[in-house]
Order: sequence, then C-alpha cells, then structure tokens
Amino acid sequence: MQSVVSYSDRGKYGNPLYRGNCSGNVIKDLLKHFYPANLKPQKFIEVFSGGGTGKDVVKELNISNSLHLDLNNGWDALIDEIPSGADFIFSHPPYWDIISYARQRGNYNVNDLSNNMDYEEFINKLNLVNEKIYHSLVVGGRHAILIGDVRKQGKYYSIIKDMNWYGDLESHIIKIQHNCLSDNKIYSNNNFIPIKHEHLLVFKKNKIWIFNIKVTNSIKENIMNATNITWRDLVQATIDYLKDRATIDEIYNILIKSKKAQNNKHVREKIRQTLNNNNNFTKVKNIWTLCIK
Repeated sequence: MQSVVSYSDRGKYGNPLYRGNCSGNVIKDLLKHFYPANLKPQKFIEVFSGGGTGKDVVKELNISNSLHLDLNNGWDALIDEIPSGADFIFSHPPYWDIISYARQRGNYNVNDLSNNMDYEEFINKLNLVNEKIYHSLVVGGRHAILIGDVRKQGKYYSIIKDMNWYGDLESHIIKIQHNCLSDNKIYSNNNFIPIKHEHLLVFKKNKIWIFNIKVTNSIKENIMNATNITWRDLVQATIDYLKDRATIDEIYNILIKSKKAQNNKHVREKIRQTLNNNNNFTKVKNIWTLCIK
C-alpha cells in the first residue's frame, strides 16, 4: 500500500446502490498490508458498516472474528459500547450531512451523524465516536478512518483538520475518488476546484494508560493587536480598508491605535517613510492608493 491509492473498480463488495459505500479494496489492502502472509487480526471491527462492504471483504479473506456495527443493524455509535476489544478497527463515518443515511435506511434516528446539524455539533459527535474507538483498541492496535473534505455554500471544511486525533498517527493516505455524482457537473466558476480525494488516516495505540490527543484550535485575531507584522502590511491593510483612497491623516488616525504604534513615538513619520519607500503605494496629489502590479 502506498501514500496515494486509486480504485477505479470498487470491487464486488457490499451493496453498490448504498450511497457513500467505499471501495472494499480499501479495507482489503489495509488488512493485507498490516497482516501479511497468513497473519490475521485477532479481532476486526468495522464501524459505520453501511452497505456491508467490510463483511464481504473479511469473508473473502477468511477472517471469521469480526464485528460490523451500524445503525442499520441497531448499533448506535454515540450511545452504545463497542462490544469487544480489537486490534484493527476500520471506520467510514458520514461526511457531515452530505448524504442522508436516514433516507437510505428508511427511518430517522436522532443520533445519526448524517443528520442536518451545525458543523461544530457534527465534529463534537465524531470526536466522541473516535475516542470510543481508540479506547476499545488493545495496545498495538490500529484505527483506520476514511473521511473526506466538504465544501458547503462556498466554504471549505476539512474534517480531518477539525476533528480530534486520538493516538499516534502512523500513516496518512490520499484516496482518489471515482464515480462521484458531481463528476459530470459543469461549474460556472472557473476558479472552483472540485474535491476529488478522501483521507485515510491510520492511528496506532502505542501505550495502555497514556494516550495522545491532537486538537486544532481556530483563533480569530485582529491585526491591530499583532506585533509580528510590518508597517508595510499595516499601511496596506489600512488603505485597503479605506477602499484604496487614503490620506496620511486617515492612515495615522487608524494606525495610532495599533499595538505596533504603542512603542513608537514617531508613528506619523514611520507611516510617511513606509509610503514613500515602498513601490506598493502610489500618490496622486495627497491621496495614496495601492499598487501591487
């Protein structure tokens, strides 16, 4: 197995009509990679087993000691325990609410991760499931999670970046997507880049009592409070803010309130020096504008 995988043929695994079903070759190659020759996992568990892909794979590989858990068979990822320890768990959770699995099942469940919900709520619920999976592993066990990125109403969401990482990251594999519903869609925006990949992360449990959690925090900061910023950047931002027409007095009245100005007794002179010594700024009469060409 390599760091980029591509399966144009999903294989005869699971229900091909079950939307969101991954190629069984993903699970097959993972198991063959980590359990070469005649080795087999002590216990293989598939979480979010969906249309039965994993069950068909382990049958082909003659792995009899497996569990396949999903709302389809009455197992609730949020409230139910994983009924056994395992040395290998594969999970393929919903990509937020991109596919409604309630429609595929024919019934609604309040704990379905594909329900319409805020992104933050989805990430929090996914974290609960991923931590549950990690704790159920025996030491030396692995959790392989396949998940994609989402673009919604023009905003890009990287689920793997925003979710917590439990355990030690052993591999990050890019899986090329094939036969997506959006493949034949023509986009009017020439700058639009369609998502054609998924992420396959493999986490390993290396210690019994201590476990690593990697958390991504997004912080909003005002550049007026930044100290590791140049005067050129501050002046550029100010002229940009003033719709590309600014006098020195207007620039000064804004930047005098900045953190960088607090320890400078010659703010006006510094602004004038920055304007005159940088090709990014041009002056017509007493009006300064941006020039980044």
